[in-house]
Amino acid sequence: MTGSDASPSFRLAYVPGVTPSKWVRIWHERLPDVPLSLVPASPDEIYELLRAGDVDAGFVRLPVDQDDLSAIPLYTETTVVVVPKDHIVAAVEQISPGDLDDDIVLHPLDDALDWEKLPGRPALERPATTADAVELVAAGIGVVLVPQSLARLHHRKDLTYRTVTDTPESRVALAWPEDRTTDLVEDFIGIVRGRTVNSTRGRAPAPAADQQKSKSGAKTPRKGDAGGGARRKPAAGKAGGRTAGKNPRGGGGAKGGPKGGAKRGKPRRNG
Repeated sequence: MTGSDASPSFRLAYVPGVTPSKWVRIWHERLPDVPLSLVPASPDEIYELLRAGDVDAGFVRLPVDQDDLSAIPLYTETTVVVVPKDHIVAAVEQISPGDLDDDIVLHPLDDALDWEKLPGRPALERPATTADAVELVAAGIGVVLVPQSLARLHHRKDLTYRTVTDTPESRVALAWPEDRTTDLVEDFIGIVRGRTVNSTRGRAPAPAADQQKSKSGAKTPRKGDAGGGARRKPAAGKAGGRTAGKNPRGGGGAKGGPKGGAKRGKPRRNG
């Protein structure tokens, strides 16, 4: 691990569709003195930012060039088709690629899906971006398949989307330059992996946590214990509460003895 926590801020890039707000909130809670800057970037631009050192880490879509970048896969997105609301597939919850055989399927140059064969009929030209493709769908020129987050990002009132089964899926990952794995990068890795504040980077628990653990692990002495010792040994002069001893009322027999004797010596009434 190289670098140090001396960096005055943490710069985080992300591609369209990724929403880093959850992790950013946790960062502000754990590291309130280290500002975090968000840098939106296109799928191609984000790699340039990472390699140039303009950002510390970034949310990208796999695959990633592993030669100089490290990456942690985070989640996989559902693939959907964006269509006009009056399109026939809008009447169902999900479709298969074969249901698009009669449609022109647009294939933007920044497509986030790795296709072996795109379903449907090909368009004459490829739109430059996914945003351009969505505009063409709204104009009634074909449909487009995208990760669900991009369909939400480019939502329009006149369009909708449906799940498409048996298609490539987009995987989102956290990436950073392998030779710049700083302490702050390790902190953010811990956040996206769901580590607790004390487990990040394998740090030892804080002293307060140790004290709390000690308190929770210690047995609380019960009433009647002497320094946590056993309490089953009977006191002198007693044996489970039945050993003979001095009667508090002045009797000399075992406790309960006089009562029993009274029953045996009770005089009978003369008939």
